[in-house]
Amino acid sequence: MTSTGSTPSHRSGFACFVGRPNAGKSTLTNALVGTKVAITSNRPQTTRHSVRGIVHRPDAQLILVDTPGLHRPRTLLGQRLNDVVRATWAEVDVIGFCLPANEKTGPGDRFIARELAKITRTPKVAVVTKTDLVDGEALAEQLIAVDRLGKENGLEWQEIVPVSAVSGAQVGLLADLLVPLMPEGPPLYPEGDLTDEPEQVMIAELIREAALEGVRDELPHSIAVVVEEMLPRPDRPEDRPLLDIHANLYIERTSQKGIVIGPKGQRLKAVGTTARRQIEALLGTPVFLDLHVKVAKDWQRDPKQLRRLGF
Repeated sequence: MTSTGSTPSHRSGFACFVGRPNAGKSTLTNALVGTKVAITSNRPQTTRHSVRGIVHRPDAQLILVDTPGLHRPRTLLGQRLNDVVRATWAEVDVIGFCLPANEKTGPGDRFIARELAKITRTPKVAVVTKTDLVDGEALAEQLIAVDRLGKENGLEWQEIVPVSAVSGAQVGLLADLLVPLMPEGPPLYPEGDLTDEPEQVMIAELIREAALEGVRDELPHSIAVVVEEMLPRPDRPEDRPLLDIHANLYIERTSQKGIVIGPKGQRLKAVGTTARRQIEALLGTPVFLDLHVKVAKDWQRDPKQLRRLGF
C-alpha cells in the first residue's frame, strides 16, 4: 500500500534483537508483543529457537525475531547457535542491539559490535535494557558508553533508546522508532497471530523453562525437551476436551537424573504443574502432561543427537 495524498502508508517487516546472553532480549520481545512468546530465564543462553513475536499496529506490523545470544562457542551446539544468529541478521530489516543498563560494556559487546559492523546494509538501533535497575546518573553514563562503543567499532546507530521491559518504560517509543525503518507493505501475518512458532516447539520451550527454574545452578544448559506426542483424549465429550501431551526431558549424564526428578519425584512433579498451567494458558484447553527424563550422553557435542533434538 503506497501513500496517496494524506493516506498514511502501512509498513511491515522484520526486526531482531541481538546482544550477549542474558541482555534482556526475550523479555523485551514479550513486552513489545504484550504476551509471552519467548522463554525467559535469568540464566544466559536460554533461547535456542528463533521465536517470532508479532506486533500489530494500525500503521504497521513488526515481526520480532528472537535469536540466541551470540558468544564465543565452546561446543558444537554453541557454533550452531551462532550460525543461526548470523543468518538471521542478514535477513531482517533492522537490528536492535540490546545492552543492559546495569552492566558495563565489555569484550562480549565489542565482539558483537564488530560482527554487526560487517553487516552494512541493515540499520542498527542500540537498545539499553533493564533501565529500572539503575539511577539516572548510571543510565546517562551507559548511554555515553554505548554511543562510544558504536563509534569505536565503526557502527552507526540510527537511535539509542533506553527501555525497561519490566516496567514498560519507553517500550512503545521503541516500537515507534522501529516502524519507520520497515519497508512499506501490507501485513505479513493475520490479525491476532502473535507468533509463527509451531505449538509443539512453544510447548517444549515452556517445559524447558519450568525445568530450568527448579535447578538454578546445578544444570546450566544440559536440558533439552522433545514433545513426542500431542493427542486429544478420544473418549471425552466435546464440551470437556483434554489434550494428552507426552514429552521427554533429555539430560547429558545419568548423575543429572536425580537432580531433575528430585527427592521422591517432587521436583519433576513441580515442573509438570508449572508447565501445564502455562501450556493450558497458551492453548486455552485442559492438558494432561506426561513427562519422562532420559539420558542423551553429551548431546551438546554430538551432531547426530543435536539433529534428533531439533538443532
